[in-house]
Amino acid sequence: MSRARFKRVLLKLSGEALMGSKSFGIDQKVVQFISKELKGLKGLGVQIAIVIGGGNIFRGLEASAEGMERTSADYMGMLATALNALALQNALEVNGMPSRVLSAIEMRELAEPYIRRRAVRHLEKGRFVIFACGTGNPYFTTDTAAALRAMEIGADIILKATKVDGVYSSDPMKDPAAKRFPEITYIDVLKRGLKVMDSTAISLCMDNNLPIVVFSLMKKGNISKILTGKKIGTVVRGGAPDAKRD
Repeated sequence: MSRARFKRVLLKLSGEALMGSKSFGIDQKVVQFISKELKGLKGLGVQIAIVIGGGNIFRGLEASAEGMERTSADYMGMLATALNALALQNALEVNGMPSRVLSAIEMRELAEPYIRRRAVRHLEKGRFVIFACGTGNPYFTTDTAAALRAMEIGADIILKATKVDGVYSSDPMKDPAAKRFPEITYIDVLKRGLKVMDSTAISLCMDNNLPIVVFSLMKKGNISKILTGKKIGTVVRGGAPDAKRD
């Protein structure tokens, strides 16, 4: 097996990714696929933390736009991420992979409270760590939570899993002329208004020089290829694009 280029990574999963072909909820086939992909990384020795969204169950921003008070709507969205985290934890452990859910909102019967040192210790022991409930604060997305947690635990890179195979100049589902970028800078993402992660998350990564790889989740072996240095998806980082990535 090839050697991993990274010691510790943070994988960002959207709640929508867990829906699969459904219009709502959790598709167990997708959850099982993700857990098997993660199990396949065992031999690489990479420590993996995961931040998961909740948009397949409840989206606070959309509820707020429809008249719900924003803070309440965002807290409901955080609870949706906890449901997804527990579903992924179950799938991982069914496949023999020890994992821990750490929640930014205290729910002792279901998850451990988020403590940075505890999260790092779990990773050092070879456990998957799943961060639930975002940052625990309204008005912050799970993208921002991913950037924050990645920096707190000392991750080398963020892997942003999506439905498409990278960052495009426009929506490739709607525009057949959309161009995929093999690499792009944080500044260009912000200037172009590309929907890689929200602007707060991109700014946090830029300020701390934390690279992001945007890739297709459902293509088998993609995570392993990224971790071993293959050119998969789009790399977002500072400075001029570097053609030397291998």
